[in-house]
Amino acid sequence: MSFWLIQSLNSLALGGVLFTLAAGFSLIFGLMRIANLSHGAYFMLGAYVGLSVIEAGHSFYLAILAAGLAIGLLGCIVEWLILRRLAGNSLSQVLATLGVAFVIADCSLWFWGGDPRPVAAPSFLSGGVQIFGQTFPLYRIALVIFSIFIALGLWLLLEKTKLGVMIRASVDDRQMAQGIGVPATKLFSIVFCLGAALAGVGGIAAAPILSVYPGLDADMLPIALVVVILGGLGSLMGAFIGSFLIGFIYSFGQALFPDLAYIILFLPMLIILAVRPRGLFGRITA
Repeated sequence: MSFWLIQSLNSLALGGVLFTLAAGFSLIFGLMRIANLSHGAYFMLGAYVGLSVIEAGHSFYLAILAAGLAIGLLGCIVEWLILRRLAGNSLSQVLATLGVAFVIADCSLWFWGGDPRPVAAPSFLSGGVQIFGQTFPLYRIALVIFSIFIALGLWLLLEKTKLGVMIRASVDDRQMAQGIGVPATKLFSIVFCLGAALAGVGGIAAAPILSVYPGLDADMLPIALVVVILGGLGSLMGAFIGSFLIGFIYSFGQALFPDLAYIILFLPMLIILAVRPRGLFGRITA
């Protein structure tokens, strides 16, 4: 009983981590149709930025704020300098984001070194909580709640605000939206910055569980891609459900069949895509 309970709670925590990473990727792809392969690098760089803030003696909350702002600003620069000039050329955009990922990885290795760096959870979340007689780290529970708040915030932004209405109008028919005065180009820049900032925040939020190390980007990006493809490209609901589904599959797969971890991770995605090519919640797009 304790094994299944602990693994289930670990699965929920991993799902929360994956959503903080996949949400930004899904947001950018869903609204801009850019498969941003530098998203894993943003996640890792956000963790390094947050780590530096903590090591400078500041709080974990300031580290989250700094990671979000720094990576959001970096996303602004990348979108303005590179991706905007490649508008309409999806292949070039994908390759450009891959190049950005390599640059960030090498710069991070040069600046922070190659050793894994642990990150402590904030003091008031560092204890444990009793669940059915089992002690479980409080921070992992907080991470699940944090991911739910992110999901609700994004849903409210896109569905209940004027900014969200203009973004969705620009996605549905960009020329028509621009014709009635909607600044579609600026809105897409905001979307890319927001997606990048989410990756940065997710990186430092997940750091107390994953640590920070070179290669974190390469480890997490494939899992995030599985989440987004499984849930449906561009679907926020799909990213949320897919994150926790993959969290359960990956955690139990690692515990029960460690030699088959990648088969267990990717096989459900292939099966679902075989019967539902657009994923669980993906929409058919023109």
